[in-house]
Amino acid sequence: MVSRDLSERLRWRIQGYRNVMVDFQRDLTAINALGPESGGDGEWQRAVFIRETLAGMGLGYAREINASDIRVYGDRRPNLVLLQEGLQSSPVVWVMAHMDTVPPGDESLWDTPPFEMVERDGRIYGRGVEDNQQGLTAMIFALRAVLEEELLPTSDVGLLFVADEENGNTYGLLHVLEAVPDLFHPQDMVVVPDFGAPDGDLLEIAEKSILQVRFTVRGKQAHASMPDAGVNAHRAAAHLAVRLDDDLRESFAEIDTVFDPPTCTFEPTRRETNIPNINTIPGLDRFWFDCRILPSVPVDLVKSRIEAVSGEIAAACGVKIETAYTGEHPAAPPTSAQAPVVLAVAAAVRQVRGVEPKIVGIGGGTVAAEFRRRGIPAVAWSTCDGVAHQPNEYAVIDNMVADAVVLAHLFVREQ
Repeated sequence: MVSRDLSERLRWRIQGYRNVMVDFQRDLTAINALGPESGGDGEWQRAVFIRETLAGMGLGYAREINASDIRVYGDRRPNLVLLQEGLQSSPVVWVMAHMDTVPPGDESLWDTPPFEMVERDGRIYGRGVEDNQQGLTAMIFALRAVLEEELLPTSDVGLLFVADEENGNTYGLLHVLEAVPDLFHPQDMVVVPDFGAPDGDLLEIAEKSILQVRFTVRGKQAHASMPDAGVNAHRAAAHLAVRLDDDLRESFAEIDTVFDPPTCTFEPTRRETNIPNINTIPGLDRFWFDCRILPSVPVDLVKSRIEAVSGEIAAACGVKIETAYTGEHPAAPPTSAQAPVVLAVAAAVRQVRGVEPKIVGIGGGTVAAEFRRRGIPAVAWSTCDGVAHQPNEYAVIDNMVADAVVLAHLFVREQ
């Protein structure tokens, strides 16, 4: 919480930045920041623009923690750290945003050029304007407002701008954590404005484990008119998918209401083509399951149950079944709902947006998990409509402004 007078000062100050924030987004959108996996040349030009903007605003010069990558311009992937001294040095309040974007996809689905930001009806349209330029813009102008009101933050503030979030964080946050292991501390407060809801009321503190499984079923190919001459891998695979669908949900029926949905989920998803013609019994069938597992459920226990069911189906159908875990990401320890960063963000959201914050967990993954794995409490939060990666991606200007106000409250919070 902050005083009513200070809250009004910050709100008016940041609302006065509205047009400048839109212009900043316009300039960001025009700077291509695709990673090399997407055919781009990395984030270097965008990082240069951000550093110059920070210095031009009087916020100081950002430290570079760059990662080597010979695939991009200058052989480097940029990561920037800006530290602002507060009344006390600890805890550092960190806000982290990523500089890279994803490709536009099918440009025929866009109503406007994806890399030319367009303002219309209170929204700005363009690739990256929500993911993650809204958060990036909000955190810069939040700190600017605090300093232009001639205030000192309650404690040190750190703004972190990272590369490579869209393709795994190897050259971004993971590099920063390895290169400067003493930059972050367990008492710090980390906010990642890269998840949210239209009302700004969701604070994400936990994620499920992710387990992706490929099943390869091997039978014997034969003519469809002579089924006794073959062993139908497709039939066995169908039995396996249905059996797993029932068995896993029954075996792991725990409920955790922090999450939505509040249970583990086990979904049959991708399936490869087995044979091109209709009149052949396939001797090979391959499909995948995507599993999102509550943190309280050991991933190894799920794997054991998968192996047991696969063995039973293999014996019953006379096939061989191979399981491969093509993606396995155990859940990071959740941030406590009573952690100082959770309470502080909740208080700021409550005061600025007038909504009651809800503490949630999600089935997907955010970069906040990398802080949690290292014992650093982190909250993923913003106000957004969830249109990241979609054609006609947009950000609501009022949300961008309000998010900056929330972050400014966090910077000058009462102890």
